[in-house]
Amino acid sequence: MDMDQAAVFLAGSVLFALGIVILVIGCVVVNNVIHKFWKPIKLFTPDSWKGFMPPVQYVEAKEPELTEKGTK
Repeated sequence: MDMDQAAVFLAGSVLFALGIVILVIGCVVVNNVIHKFWKPIKLFTPDSWKGFMPPVQYVEAKEPELTEKGTK
């Protein structure tokens, strides 16, 4: 590797890193601008499994309440 190739490699690496930094800063700015218009994404919350295994609802037997005359 001669001096010209090393200089090109160094310049390319620096420019690539600066490009990544600019993309990250851009994402942060966009996120801060629109943060009040969306809800955060939550993965693996307790209710995220309800689609796969819906909860079983048990029916409790209730006896009718009787009045003084013995009817409802």
